[in-house]
Amino acid sequence: MSRKSNYKRVDFDEVISDAAASGLSTLEQPLRPFVFRGVILAAIASALIFSTTVLFLAGVNHGRYLKKAAANVNQEIPLIAPRGIITDRNGVPLSENQAIFSVFLQVSEMVRNNEKEEVLQAAQNILGMDQGEVVKNLENINFASIILRRDISREQAIAIKTLGLKSLTVENDYRRNYKDPAFAHVLGYVGLVNDKDLLANEDFVLNDLIGRTGVESYYDSRLRGVNGAVTAYRNALGEVESISRTQEPREGSDLTTTIDADLQKYFYERLLQGLQGLGRTSGAGIAINPQNGEVLALVSLPSYDANNLTSYLDDPNRPLFNRAVSGLYSPGSTIKPIHAAAALEERIVDPGKRVYSAGYIEIPNPYDPTKPSRFLDWKAHGWVDLYSALARSSNVYFYAVGGGFEDIRGLKIAKLGEYWKRFGLDKKTGIDLPGESSGFLPNPEEKEKRSGTPWLLGDTYNVSIGQGDLQITPLELISAISAISNHGRAFKPHLLKDREPELLIDIADMEPSLREVRLGMEDGVNKPYGTSHILSTLPLRTAAKTGSAQIAYNTKINALFVGYTPTDNPEIAILVLVEDAREGSLNTIPIAKDVFQWYYTNKMSH
Repeated sequence: MSRKSNYKRVDFDEVISDAAASGLSTLEQPLRPFVFRGVILAAIASALIFSTTVLFLAGVNHGRYLKKAAANVNQEIPLIAPRGIITDRNGVPLSENQAIFSVFLQVSEMVRNNEKEEVLQAAQNILGMDQGEVVKNLENINFASIILRRDISREQAIAIKTLGLKSLTVENDYRRNYKDPAFAHVLGYVGLVNDKDLLANEDFVLNDLIGRTGVESYYDSRLRGVNGAVTAYRNALGEVESISRTQEPREGSDLTTTIDADLQKYFYERLLQGLQGLGRTSGAGIAINPQNGEVLALVSLPSYDANNLTSYLDDPNRPLFNRAVSGLYSPGSTIKPIHAAAALEERIVDPGKRVYSAGYIEIPNPYDPTKPSRFLDWKAHGWVDLYSALARSSNVYFYAVGGGFEDIRGLKIAKLGEYWKRFGLDKKTGIDLPGESSGFLPNPEEKEKRSGTPWLLGDTYNVSIGQGDLQITPLELISAISAISNHGRAFKPHLLKDREPELLIDIADMEPSLREVRLGMEDGVNKPYGTSHILSTLPLRTAAKTGSAQIAYNTKINALFVGYTPTDNPEIAILVLVEDAREGSLNTIPIAKDVFQWYYTNKMSH
């Protein structure tokens, strides 16, 4: 059966029982397809007969409605095309079109038959609508026909049809349904067009559904299809002379994403479980194929039910916000692989150069020489080289390679900025989702302009370990790590399966340095002292880097994890972010381990 079989025109008699319908002598005949077309044509005819309406209502105080109802001659009435279906990479439907009934209000008929009060009563008593809101909407509309209420129940449909009002019709419609909140930030949602939309795009028509966020928005023109049309032609007296079905609606094209539905669901549930265990609500997760940029999973929490958005609009936790794509975060120690590669390229250090970490460094205080400034490591590591500094996540080592210390001259802020840009942290990745943010890269000029204070060595030390004003998106970070894993080449992350890979980062000339960085990230897993050592029990060799970023004046910690497997030919790179994680990166590693293990067990060939 075709995926589009989820949507079909449903006749009215298919949704009411014989018992329910038996006593309804005023009920119209079931809306068989040919009869439904007749209903549409009749509605069009009534909507377009305005000359008689003008004469009939000449002395009636309905002028504003009359003017709106009789605005157009030979008006073309659209037949809305169902949207294409969105699937995962294996053809699993993630959205569907469900046949429903909706109540349409023919404004011209309401005016001609003086049914305004009956319409308002029906809206309130049957449809549960506020009369004041209905009146307000009527005053603002510019159309002869509007949807009064979508997706009504069987009982409501019967009640409306029993009224026998010429201005209210029950018609076939469809509702966009979504599979699971796990996919909300990938798929997005649709909404009815508004006046602004209609003015901005002549292809939109009244009662059209258009994508508002996610894939629904980015690929709206592909999913929306082509609406049909019925045109009624009138003579000089306003009488309908002929009605022509000028175009049949054509359903939108299906869209196959790169998302693996099973992985997406597991990643979502595992991250949610981790957050709930901490008493937290917010985080993000990304899984990407470093070899082509295909996004296998993209999770943002809290999520939302795209089938019922109303309850989320005022939620202070911002469930509609896509943290994976739009959120800006200090990367913490996950920035260190990038800085290690930069230091090797600039010959600040060689891989064997050792730095002693006593748990801190001290530098002269420019404001008070008697009180030196102390910059802390998270523990005293002793002597570390590049590999162990990455594995242990030594702050002292990266203070030295970033800002300079003792016999190490340091990259300094200008050179750090150059390498941030080489790794793509200054620009959007170009993912096929709306609302993507780009990173904020601090520099001396910006700081002085913003705060009136000069850039200090301490500022360089802070950004050297991913703290301070440096902020990037999770998507930018996993793309940079993908470049490290894939010998200096990263591709634009994308969600459309048939999209050709497009190069995003090309630092293949840095491969000798990147190779040393990869060895350090592998040590982070394989060495007993590595911060990701619990991943060493995974069946495939894995490389990883953890990070903890202090926020809110050092009162809270965001925890991050980035990693990939297998190290010799990476198939999957993942990122885990937990906001306000208490114990820091320790809270991300178990989640990452379980996601890697699940992927190995369920998706990789053995």
